[in-house]
Amino acid sequence: MDKQRRAVVKGLAAASLTALTACGGSSTDTPVADLAPAPGIVGDDTASQPAVAFNHGVASGDPLADRVILWTRVTPTDELPRTVSSIPVRVTVALDRDMRDVVGQFSTSTGPERDFCIKLDAAGLQPDTWYYYQFAAGNQRSPVGRTRTFPGAGMAVERARFAVVSCSNYAYGLFSVYKAVSEQADLDFILHLGDYIYEYGPGEYGDFPGRDPLPAHEITSLADYRERHAQYKTDTNLQAVHQQFPMICIWDDHESANDSYRDGAENHTEATEGAWTQRRSDAIQAYFEWLPIREVTSDSGRIWRDFAFGNLMDLFMLDTRLEGRDQPVSSSADPERFSAERRLVSEDQMNWLLAGLTSSSARWRMIGQQVMFAELNVLRTLDVARTLGLDDSFGFNGQLLSLNMDQWDGYVADREVILRTLAAEAIDNTVIFTGDIHTSWANEVYADSGNLLENTLVSPLAAEFVTPSVTSPGFPEQVADLAALAVRTVNPHMKYVELKTPGFILVDVTTERTQAEFYYVRSIRERDLQGVIDPAMTKVVGVDSGSSRIYQDRALSEPRAIRTALFHPPVRPPVRTPPVRTAVS
Repeated sequence: MDKQRRAVVKGLAAASLTALTACGGSSTDTPVADLAPAPGIVGDDTASQPAVAFNHGVASGDPLADRVILWTRVTPTDELPRTVSSIPVRVTVALDRDMRDVVGQFSTSTGPERDFCIKLDAAGLQPDTWYYYQFAAGNQRSPVGRTRTFPGAGMAVERARFAVVSCSNYAYGLFSVYKAVSEQADLDFILHLGDYIYEYGPGEYGDFPGRDPLPAHEITSLADYRERHAQYKTDTNLQAVHQQFPMICIWDDHESANDSYRDGAENHTEATEGAWTQRRSDAIQAYFEWLPIREVTSDSGRIWRDFAFGNLMDLFMLDTRLEGRDQPVSSSADPERFSAERRLVSEDQMNWLLAGLTSSSARWRMIGQQVMFAELNVLRTLDVARTLGLDDSFGFNGQLLSLNMDQWDGYVADREVILRTLAAEAIDNTVIFTGDIHTSWANEVYADSGNLLENTLVSPLAAEFVTPSVTSPGFPEQVADLAALAVRTVNPHMKYVELKTPGFILVDVTTERTQAEFYYVRSIRERDLQGVIDPAMTKVVGVDSGSSRIYQDRALSEPRAIRTALFHPPVRPPVRTPPVRTAVS
């Protein structure tokens, strides 16, 4: 960066860099000229401040063109947390990882009312720029994190690369997938589609040695959810992901309770676990405290929101779990699943999504959401499975049926509203990313997936890529391959199905195509194999611009020459040009 450009950036930062605290007390911004020489130190008087540690790493999320959420948690070390009322914290933002090219600092504070989390909305930043950040309390400094702003809406962008993950059960195995993601050198962001934590007690859903969940029981209270989030954030592989890339996340069910919906959950009994409304509220509060997600002050608990990555893609993140979902039906034979009165999302959220899809002028429209969108003919799949010799000794039938009704198949009318809009408005280049089911799918989405003859003649309305899990189990080894064959035989719109292996999707987006590359790790059980990808299993699928028909087995995308990961220094210095500056209100 040349001196003139650096001076412009610093001057703008000093004039307009602001912070909005979502986790703790008040905050102020400090002009660069007034900063102490050593970045990261909060003033000169540290004797009166409680000693702290940064045990849970740093994180960033929800990047916009001029701001990004910065997160950490400060842990009091020489006093009981209940005796500490407030801890002052300074946040430094710089253009280099040595934290010398400082563009701004924030002063803020936190305390027990927010579980000692710090969450800042650092505004006044430049679009399409990578930044480094660091927290400090007293003489203690956090690790340095790296984050970025997105290109502004309408800015010309030729490429984006991001990873898609979901379903990370601490007790079921090692976060080998997170390590593999952290070792990608050139991602723009991480898309986490839910089940960031799991609510179960020890031995209830995973028993990997040394990874018993805390607290040692199913979590139901605010204190419980906070402790579980804190435990997950101590995992070094998860910390490495957060430290290097901003995350855009949504919850699914296990952040509260299994198969949760607006008014209850399969894994909640009011007689013994209290009111669902209180448990739901506690789970939501802990989630917003511990995740780098931007809060909507006018709509508490809202996670449906959108992002623009220049003129390349618009990203719409949904809440299909807690915000509007009616209780699932119990069987695919239940005609209630077709009722126009049943909702998976609220009317407000649906109207917001349809308006966003209709008005989007980006090349691609991406939807990040929790449960599988494409239609699955589950009854015929079970029939074919039996003809292939697949009996139900491993619970295959029940597993498939229960998954099916939790998905959009259990809320047919809401799905049809979206499909009718895509067709009527001729909205193309729509790609849906899904988590939830611990397995890998690449689906073409049609208005009527059962009309096989017509679907050979018309283009799909959208494509869907379902990410495998970080650790949570898929289908049993003994039935997974036959089950996948049965699914593809009955459902030819489901072009790729893998039902047993943990991994992630690396998505490479250009103006010509969106390519999803499924990567799988060798093991989540062996420590020596953490982060090791099995190249023989890698699968490439994608869609070309103007068509939602899925292609398969093209060449892997080439990594960027200029790397973006904190642990992978750039191959050559980036060439920067002064961006167009817009006023920050």
